[in-house]
Amino acid sequence: MPRPASTEAVLTIDLPAIVANWKDLALRGGPGAVAGVVKADAYGLGAAEVGRALRAAGCRHFFVAQLREGMALREAIGTGPMIAVLGGFRPGEDDDAGLTPVLNSLGDVAAHGAAGRADGVARRAILHVDTAMARLGLDAGELARVSQDHGLLAGLDLLYVMTHLACADEPAHPLNAAQAQRFAAACAGLPKTRRCFANSSGMFLGPAFASDLSRPGCALYGINPTPGQANPMRAVVRLDAPVLQVREIAPGTPVGYGASWTAARPTRVATVAVGYADGYLRSLSSRAAAECRGQPVPLIGRVSMDLTTFDVTDLPDIAPGDRLTLIGGSGCSPDDLAASAGTIGYEILTSLGARYHRDYLRG
Repeated sequence: MPRPASTEAVLTIDLPAIVANWKDLALRGGPGAVAGVVKADAYGLGAAEVGRALRAAGCRHFFVAQLREGMALREAIGTGPMIAVLGGFRPGEDDDAGLTPVLNSLGDVAAHGAAGRADGVARRAILHVDTAMARLGLDAGELARVSQDHGLLAGLDLLYVMTHLACADEPAHPLNAAQAQRFAAACAGLPKTRRCFANSSGMFLGPAFASDLSRPGCALYGINPTPGQANPMRAVVRLDAPVLQVREIAPGTPVGYGASWTAARPTRVATVAVGYADGYLRSLSSRAAAECRGQPVPLIGRVSMDLTTFDVTDLPDIAPGDRLTLIGGSGCSPDDLAASAGTIGYEILTSLGARYHRDYLRG
């Protein structure tokens, strides 16, 4: 792998940590299988690299959101493992990649069932029932029709029936138990089929949320699936950016666009080549911190498109070429940054841009 340029930020992705997280979740999943959710380019970390690492570790079930993601993943990991496309696709549209559509409506059921009956080979699929989200999945009326007439499923080889938890990251939320009951009732009205239930946080809700296949996503990548408690997952991502310039400013000097931050003391300002074009969110402006040599380095002023400024006054020997850790240091995990930005760790990871030098640790 080429060495990064001296001014280039380095995004380090720890593949063994992702695999270890998957193995930990597999133990937690009990007798059921545990998938790897690698949609959105494995939450911004590289679906091809992550998919190959998980397959080598024994993962045989993958979920993506879009058809194009599924086709690219199939090319990366080869034949064998199931690759389910959550958004579905039309019959034959996967171009012989052997992908599994998630059927989200009676229209999807009818189209794939008709294709299976026409060619005499039942089409492998996953049936999605909506139990609370009001997004994708068979609604109550569609589910009732299928429950009353199983013939609507003719031509299909249903691998799993799935649903999606809306509030799994809030263990006390009453909707969790309600969804478990609704899902059990839905499955009772369908032909006997394996179940796919818990997401990352759902795997920590207890035995009522166990199933034949769990599908963690964020927890694989180090996001805390148990907010408010210690993170049980290993850290996966580190972003280090070199200092381009250090300048000394007097009290009363503003920094950055809008003059939104003004020095209250003699201040040393370090500028790094990372900005919101790289997914380092503008909403972090004057709210986040980086780390250098074990010490926090406050972000000052606004995050701009290509540059961000930090107060390094308390580290007087920092010079151009030294590196600040923007993600992955103490106090600047993806979840920490999310709290500062008023968002969730998912957005921090999936926003990571294409300009970083990516370094994959392989063990």
